[in-house]
Amino acid sequence: MRMTEPIVLDVREDLRRGREPFHKIMAAVDALAPGQELILLCSLEPRPLYKVLGAKGFSHRTEESDDGDWKVTFFRPE
Repeated sequence: MRMTEPIVLDVREDLRRGREPFHKIMAAVDALAPGQELILLCSLEPRPLYKVLGAKGFSHRTEESDDGDWKVTFFRPE
């Protein structure tokens, strides 16, 4: 079975401009198909999302790049 391509959401520009990306992120979460991952690109570690999405059954993998940006992959464990 072929894995579904992840949804990639880059909110770095929203954060730089002082915009709150929470609703955009939650819309992407709601659009996920079963087994599909959300890759979130952001300029800060989105710690509040860990609890919010954890309550919806998601786990996450977090990577910080050398330039200080973050890549967080949210997924539902099988």
